[in-house]
Amino acid sequence: MDISINDIEAFAQKVREIEGEIAKQMVGQRDVIRQVIMAMLAGGNVLLEGVPGLGKTRLVRTISTVLDLSFSRIQFTPDLMPADVVGTNIVVRDESGNSRFEFQPGPVFSNIVLADEINRATPKTQSALLEAMQEHTVTVGGVTRQLPQPFFVLATQNPIEQEGTYPLPEAQLDRFMFKILVGFPSLEELHGIIDMTTAGSEVKAKKVADAQTIMRLRSVAAAVPVARSVQDYALRLVLATHPEKGDAPQVTKRYIRYGASPRGAQSIISTAKVRAVMEGRYNVSFDDIRYVAYPALRHRISLSFEGMAEGKMPDEIIGQILSELEE
Repeated sequence: MDISINDIEAFAQKVREIEGEIAKQMVGQRDVIRQVIMAMLAGGNVLLEGVPGLGKTRLVRTISTVLDLSFSRIQFTPDLMPADVVGTNIVVRDESGNSRFEFQPGPVFSNIVLADEINRATPKTQSALLEAMQEHTVTVGGVTRQLPQPFFVLATQNPIEQEGTYPLPEAQLDRFMFKILVGFPSLEELHGIIDMTTAGSEVKAKKVADAQTIMRLRSVAAAVPVARSVQDYALRLVLATHPEKGDAPQVTKRYIRYGASPRGAQSIISTAKVRAVMEGRYNVSFDDIRYVAYPALRHRISLSFEGMAEGKMPDEIIGQILSELEE
């Protein structure tokens, strides 16, 4: 697909409209909102991490309203079963009294699926989302069914309370394009939240896009060119997270046990394209790569024992790698 300057301007304008409507329901968290939209327009899933009460669920619900997409929420608990997520075959009787199996679709058959507190469910139930997240299909009883398009899984987890939880394995974490950290609001933002939610004058967000709009924006972003030098920079960044590489930075060899997968590189490039167009530019810059590196890589690197013992955070290590990486 060839894109014109008009396509770029229309893309940036539509994103501003989407962000403006979401902001009517969300105070602050501008970077969080932008990064979620960025990942969705790149066709990826998002893991939102933050303490309870920061508006993670509210954000996802508002996005579904603004984008006019079907929405379902799955509250993950230890007793949740895979069939509760993807659906199951049930026995039904027709008018003649004959019995037959009929598929009852689960809540995963929506455009936006909120997997609330995903780390509270057992690994068996967590894995029920793997096929949906990667292939956008669900297989039940030997029959594979397509999920509606566009399809996104937006999952949340609480980083503090770990009792009775099942941490997501690396294979499932890798399915998330971004891991976004939802920080605590400032004093001014807290005033805004209280004024919005307790004064009884809350402004409702209205829809400004639909499924066709999202698919069109996605195709525009995918067509954005990436200079070979910029792509090389992104790929060298991913390679720099691997301690087994001879030319890996010292910080990597000391604090990282396993580096990012090729999906990390795909996530960086595809979301950097979206960021470029969101800012009205026709090509991807080095700054785009650096901006998306944190949410794209922070869940894809595993810290070594020394890294954990010294309390190192993935973002701190990514920042050091970026500071040492030449353009």
